[in-house]
Amino acid sequence: MQTSFVRAARTALYASTVLAPALGAATAAKADEAPPPLTVVEGHMPDPTVVGSHLSEQDLHEKAAAASDTAQVLARIAGVSANTGGGFSAMPAIRGLSEQRLRITVDGQPIDMACPNDMNSPLSYTNPQTLAALTVIPGVSPVSLGGDTIGGVIAAESAVPVFAKDGSLLVTGRAAGYYRSNGNAFGTSLSLTLAGENLSATYTGAYTQSDNYKAGGHLGTVHSSEYAKTDHALALALRTEAGLIELKGGYHYSPYEGFVNQSMDMTDNRSWFVQGRFRGEYDWGKADLSASYRDTDHTMNFLEDKLPGSMPMETRVHTFTSAARFEIPVNEHHVLKTGLEYHHQWLNDWWPPVEGSMMMGPNAFVNINEGARNRVGAYGEWTGDWTSNLTTTLGLRYDRVEMNTGDVAPYGTGMMQAADVAAAAAFNAADRRRTDNNWSGSALVRWTPSAALSVELGYAHKVRSPNLYERYTWGRGSMASRMIGWYGDGNGYVGDIALDPERADTFSAAFALSPAKDVHLKVSPYYTHVNDYIDANVIRTLSERAVQLQFANTDAEFYGVDVSADAVLHGSAEQGTLLTATLAYVHGQNTGADAPLYHQMPLNAALALTHRTGALELTGGVEWVDRKDRVDTRRNEPETSAYALVNLGAAYTLQGWRLGIEATNLFDKGYYLPLGGMALGDLAATDTWRPVAGQGRSVNLSISTAF
Repeated sequence: MQTSFVRAARTALYASTVLAPALGAATAAKADEAPPPLTVVEGHMPDPTVVGSHLSEQDLHEKAAAASDTAQVLARIAGVSANTGGGFSAMPAIRGLSEQRLRITVDGQPIDMACPNDMNSPLSYTNPQTLAALTVIPGVSPVSLGGDTIGGVIAAESAVPVFAKDGSLLVTGRAAGYYRSNGNAFGTSLSLTLAGENLSATYTGAYTQSDNYKAGGHLGTVHSSEYAKTDHALALALRTEAGLIELKGGYHYSPYEGFVNQSMDMTDNRSWFVQGRFRGEYDWGKADLSASYRDTDHTMNFLEDKLPGSMPMETRVHTFTSAARFEIPVNEHHVLKTGLEYHHQWLNDWWPPVEGSMMMGPNAFVNINEGARNRVGAYGEWTGDWTSNLTTTLGLRYDRVEMNTGDVAPYGTGMMQAADVAAAAAFNAADRRRTDNNWSGSALVRWTPSAALSVELGYAHKVRSPNLYERYTWGRGSMASRMIGWYGDGNGYVGDIALDPERADTFSAAFALSPAKDVHLKVSPYYTHVNDYIDANVIRTLSERAVQLQFANTDAEFYGVDVSADAVLHGSAEQGTLLTATLAYVHGQNTGADAPLYHQMPLNAALALTHRTGALELTGGVEWVDRKDRVDTRRNEPETSAYALVNLGAAYTLQGWRLGIEATNLFDKGYYLPLGGMALGDLAATDTWRPVAGQGRSVNLSISTAF
């Protein structure tokens, strides 16, 4: 049940979403003349700051021509890593903070967790070939970009609407396809736009699939790594005198996706969404109103590599998001941003009985019963240009998070289910309603004394409440708890209703240097301290390889540095030779237990050389990852050895078609992924207990054209 505060805020948001276009039209009608047609030049995200990173449409089309996983594409940015999931569902982390602690949006809308293993992560609903931009803002991000997060922002954006000129009909689009020899993977995508002067319609569609991939060296097949999915979306945009009205809907379907480091696989995932947005510019400022709804049906069981056996698991999630954002110029040099947000998540998670099983029957296991997580947020943010080279941004934000769930139930009441019977009784007797009042703030100062130097200093206090699985999963039986967790470690996890929100204080700096023409260097050190960081404590040992843990608050800290550089060695970046390099280091520590935190990326670096002449493009690069010896021994996290991978590629553009070929892991290096977890798929298929091995050599072909 919602409080009057939540109901009032939701009503206000709904009213503003419905009435603002009409109010905007009335405002425009009072003007002496109609305003010029609105020109949309960017997506939902602002231009990245010094500390931000941005992959443009051209970057994505060239660097991710044969990619199926958007999170893996992001991992090329210094400070961003990817925790292994399925073939298109890796979970990004920024500076050691995992996906659940990030603000991730797709076309401005958040996508909620809809699986006890987080198999359908937000970026799994995107395709690198159909995105127009990816933006990452690590550490200190403005409060206007979202709340309920402590680890930074990732925004995936589709192309903005385009319109025809002079009364003509605009027909434009893009088609692409690729093939990867490792895993016999392939994918296709199409984007098609039909537009007049004021009305635009865009269809985007994509399909991708892969078999199990081969590891490098003599490490063999990586089982449970196959996948398939398709995505469709239709976007409509209407340009009026009052502003731009957008409506978009889409459908995602994955019939299967293997998870090499989980006990389960995804055997069906269907999700559809609809979202609307209005943007208007008036004499008093700008208005940005949006609302979206998403429905997800998610099913887990065993794919071929984990057979025989059956253990169906079902999750249903409905989410609704609305926001009203305003940007008001106070004077020529100062701008006020303010807004309201409402987000509702409803989740059912149950496991149907298995016929003939004494452990998994005779009834359904009710894991989360109509769990609800409602958040209302409000913020104010002031940006001032004090001089031509000094800018400050100060913001304050409030988020109220209300959570509750219904009674739960074990499979049955037999002796084999005794631990879950007792746990369900204790859970049902507890007060499960929780309300968190979270205050966040951020302050950034940007100083640009010359074209050769830009400095940004930032501080943020950010707060994130637990998710539904962290608070409300309750099973204490070995099997039940091992179905919970997105860590890929084979362990079991139990929730805790009494968890407190995470409270993070982050200090960051960024120095952007251009010591010479066409030479750029960015150095970004940072420090984050988290009070009540949600980690886990060991409850008991389940087997030789697994333990049972319960989510618990502790304190943690993260510090490190991200470095990126590029230099034109000959000619220009467009026609010449370009050298790029990145380096990232993070140290994550559980200060409460004085132990390393789980899934922290070791020191890593990359070096790439790109040469363009005419229609020909040649690339070569080396990726290096240091030994991982700082591991979480409580979770039995494995150590991994250092490795280096060599990649080569070439592309040629001929009559509007771009043809590409590349060889990744050219020398077929055998290695284990430092954030891969344990290969439970290999254990089930071959009784081999090992970390997840990285992909071996693959020859990739790609083709694309724009029209």
